[in-house]
Order: sequence, then structure tokens, then C-alpha cells
Amino acid sequence: MRVTNAPASRKRRKRMLKMAKGFRLRRSSHYRYASDAVDHGLQYSYRDRKTKKRTFRALWQIRINAAARAAGMTYSRFMEGLKAAKVEMDRKVLADLAATDTVAFAKLVELAQGALNSKATAAA
Repeated sequence: MRVTNAPASRKRRKRMLKMAKGFRLRRSSHYRYASDAVDHGLQYSYRDRKTKKRTFRALWQIRINAAARAAGMTYSRFMEGLKAAKVEMDRKVLADLAATDTVAFAKLVELAQGALNSKATAAA
């Protein structure tokens, strides 16, 4: 007698078609095409979870740089000053402050500037 393992196969196919919900044409209703589309989509999602981290970090750097330059300082000097002042804020929070709370960001710029000045006098 031929054994087909039908319940498990059906469950596997139903799961694949459920994941293909929202796809267009045969990709949502035919297992063969849905399987290819879902596999491809999962590869994209794996890759883009990594890419998302890079793009957001770049966005935060751009926002911080714009706000720092408006305050008369470059991004790299600002970050160096914060490090010298032992301010441990990540770029996500700094970018949010730069966009929403300019007063607090100006205080951070002053703090970074002071730390850079004291660093320069200590080295000289």
C-alpha cells in the first residue's frame, strides 16, 4: 500500500498558502507558485532586517549632523565631544532630540563643546 502522509502534507501546503495571502494571481492560490513566492519573500525579509538597521543608523546620523551644523558644530566633533563628556546616549535618542527638542539638543552641543575645549587644554 502506498503511504502519502496526507495530513502532514496538507498542513504544510495550507501553511504555505496562508503565508502567500495577499499575493496576486496564481501566487496566492497555487501551491507551486506560492511556495516559490513565499521562499523569495522570506529571503528578502531576512536580508532587509539587516538592511533596516543600517538605513536607520544612517538616517539618525543625517539628522544629528543637520542639527549639530545648525548649532555650529560638525557631526564628528559633536560625537567626539559627547564621548569626552561621557554622555552615553545612542544615535536614535540624539536624533529624536535633534528633531523634537532643540533646547535639549543645544545643551548637549554646549556640553560637547565644553568637553572638547577641556580636552584640548589638557593635551596642550
